[in-house]
Amino acid sequence: MIKVIIVEDDPMVAEINRKYVESMEGFQVVSIVSNGEEAFKAIKSMVPDLIILDIYIPKINGLQLLKNIRSEELDVDVILVTAAKDVASIQEVFKWGVVDYLVKPFEFQRFKTALEDYKHRKINLTKKEKVDQSDIDKYILGKKNKSNELYLNKGMHQKTMDVVKNYIMKETTPKSAQEIAETLGMARVTVRRYLEYLTETGEVEVEIRYGTVGRPQHLYIYKQM
Repeated sequence: MIKVIIVEDDPMVAEINRKYVESMEGFQVVSIVSNGEEAFKAIKSMVPDLIILDIYIPKINGLQLLKNIRSEELDVDVILVTAAKDVASIQEVFKWGVVDYLVKPFEFQRFKTALEDYKHRKINLTKKEKVDQSDIDKYILGKKNKSNELYLNKGMHQKTMDVVKNYIMKETTPKSAQEIAETLGMARVTVRRYLEYLTETGEVEVEIRYGTVGRPQHLYIYKQM
């Protein structure tokens, strides 16, 4: 479970952010604080994985809090969720190692993408002792997702790809195209097309099982990097 602290001085916005975070599988809000001083104490005592941080907060502003976190070498990641749009602030926070920057007001889908990308990167990188260039491109720079969206085969759609991919990522045992199609309410031929694409990109593994009669069965499972 990824532990999250929300740092936001507007109670209504803080509650919205809490609901957003807790609607995502694998995330837990462990504290909501309204100023930089309380936030720094909470980070030290609770040792969260992720901070959802606003810049415009009292006592210690978000930028100074971020600097304090890095100066103390606290092992925590930060996503900025703020109304600050000036280039100087944006450049400054990225120098201090934020993993994403969301400008208020934002749509839930953008918030969801930020958390999904963070979780995917955290889970996969913690499994590795060393990384190669493809790992960096995929999990740190996020190039793979953009590449997939730009270069899907003709007639394929990103939303359908997301549905199939999200389903198979959650499964712990290999599934056939027929099983997945029945669960998702889609045509088997459509599901298989997307599974074959994910197999080609290396995100899904296929296992072929041979029975005593009939065609061999193709079973698909998400490839844990």
